[in-house]
Amino acid sequence: MSLAAQVDPYLTTTHLDRLREEVRYFAETEVRPLIPDMEESRSVQHGLSRRIAEQGWLGATIGTEYGGMGMGHLAKTIIIEELSRVSGAMGAMVQASQLGVAKIVHFGNEKQKRQWLPAISNGHCLPTIAVTEAESGGHVLGMETSAKRDGDDYILNGRKVFVGNSHVGDLHGVVVRTGPGSKGLSAFLVEADRPGFSLGEHQPAMGLHGFSFGELIFSDCRVPAENLLGAEGDGLPVAYSSSILYGRPNLTAVALGIHRALVEETAEFVSKQHRYGDPLSELPTVKQKLGQMQSQLMTARLAAHHAAHMLDQGLPCDAELMNAKLVNVESALDSARTAMEVHAAYGLGTDSPVERYLRDAHHIFAPAGTSDIQRLRLAEEALGTSKGQWSERLATELRS
Repeated sequence: MSLAAQVDPYLTTTHLDRLREEVRYFAETEVRPLIPDMEESRSVQHGLSRRIAEQGWLGATIGTEYGGMGMGHLAKTIIIEELSRVSGAMGAMVQASQLGVAKIVHFGNEKQKRQWLPAISNGHCLPTIAVTEAESGGHVLGMETSAKRDGDDYILNGRKVFVGNSHVGDLHGVVVRTGPGSKGLSAFLVEADRPGFSLGEHQPAMGLHGFSFGELIFSDCRVPAENLLGAEGDGLPVAYSSSILYGRPNLTAVALGIHRALVEETAEFVSKQHRYGDPLSELPTVKQKLGQMQSQLMTARLAAHHAAHMLDQGLPCDAELMNAKLVNVESALDSARTAMEVHAAYGLGTDSPVERYLRDAHHIFAPAGTSDIQRLRLAEEALGTSKGQWSERLATELRS
């Protein structure tokens, strides 16, 4: 029986260790054998995404009363980390789905929770969140996709881009404009089979082959008013809280998993590769590089797990979440470069795991704020000018 189906209400390190072993076994036996095909075809992994969802892991932060695991954010971090250690693409798939969970957990009414959270928990529904637009980018208030009230419905028109799980998602959480200004954004749950909804053509990218992050198109897409999340005007809180409380720690976990894979692959390479009769691992310069990678990994892991633990305790931790993403992304990219230096020409082939890890790591840089954005927000924290804590506002739900 999967651990997701039998979680003790008192979570211990034993539960987390068992969860890590469970996810790692699945990743090694079910995901790793498919990586060559994923890299060659660059196609969306519909079947594998479903198999992962059916393990129950998308419900890590969903309460047991809705069929979820009720294990919290640290457990979620471990799930994403272990999948990303084998496949950054499938780690990204899970993080994007769990990002889609946030809007329902924190802003859904009881009817919406009863309708959708059990389906997400058992893997029958893959949720997404769609905020970014081609013209406005990360400037949320610049979005133009609109929803206009028409009787008991809203009619949506516009496009969203870079939507994680765009082509495998069943339920899209879409933030659109219903009026002017910051109070004029609202969020809706849009089922993927609604008339007027369509997908842009899947465009393979540099890395994360197998994962979809594409375009959603709304052309007079009629959505019932009961699909509104919260009230009209709640779109900005939906977008910001999902990005800060879920997006940053989720992407942190992807970067951490890729980072672990880089260290493990490099350690194995230098132990097996010989020069002048001795393994590369005996060269002081190589040891220095590997030691630096290990140090960065350990520091990054501490930042990631500490921030997730604070979330689970319902403590104010927006700054810790920002720092965790900053540290994990930058150190993963730095270790990827170091790994390539150690592998030299052996790391350049498209059959090299290091080459794949390097490409995948670059995909984690921009979502939920680039490193520059994290530094700016951390500077505001240092200056005492930050604009409040989402982790504090939603502490009750996070703690439970």
